[in-house]
Amino acid sequence: MQTSIHEASSQEHRTAFEQANGASLEPVFSGRVASVSRKTGETDVHVTINLDGQGRCVAATGIPFLDHMLHQIASHGLFDLEVRATGDLEIDDHHTNEDVGITLGQALAKALGDRKGIVRFGNFLAPLDEALIQVALDLSGRPHISYGLQIPTERVGTYDTQLVREFFVAVVNHSQMTLHIRQLDGINSHHIIEATFKAFARALRIATETDPRRAHTIPSSKGVL
Repeated sequence: MQTSIHEASSQEHRTAFEQANGASLEPVFSGRVASVSRKTGETDVHVTINLDGQGRCVAATGIPFLDHMLHQIASHGLFDLEVRATGDLEIDDHHTNEDVGITLGQALAKALGDRKGIVRFGNFLAPLDEALIQVALDLSGRPHISYGLQIPTERVGTYDTQLVREFFVAVVNHSQMTLHIRQLDGINSHHIIEATFKAFARALRIATETDPRRAHTIPSSKGVL
């Protein structure tokens, strides 16, 4: 496995976003930005994230439902996000789904840097028709997931619903966050999953925002995360 992390201000990344959105991203790529490329014998994944973005997204993973969920993260988190992946989809979606989560988690950790001045905690309750999902998270530096979804069908379209948990496990482990997902209501699989991604995006947006009262200090009574 080879992993490389580099700045996201290259012309290649700007051009990809501009082609997808029809506008220059010069003022967009000015905040907390990171780019990660991760290549294994199973997948080749590239992720760029700008935490101080406008909700723009380019997602091309070869898994349509995952692309749709990545758009939810960008749109509702107000992150600019580019995710490109190729993988062994002829086997199944598992490796690509997981490796996108790993690479997104790595990019998120890189963009957060030393995590000074951030709010750190985020919590959001998202309804989608009959579904109601709560997500609470802590950018604590300690990876943990508590996953409480009960998705009634094995698939949404061609997407294996077991992969929802695998995606979030990968993000959690490689961004080093604590994540709790609770399903309070819901009977439609698509609604349950989409509400989860929307709640995650909004909770993450809250947690990654800068707190002017903290200035450049670590958001912990211990002084470290």
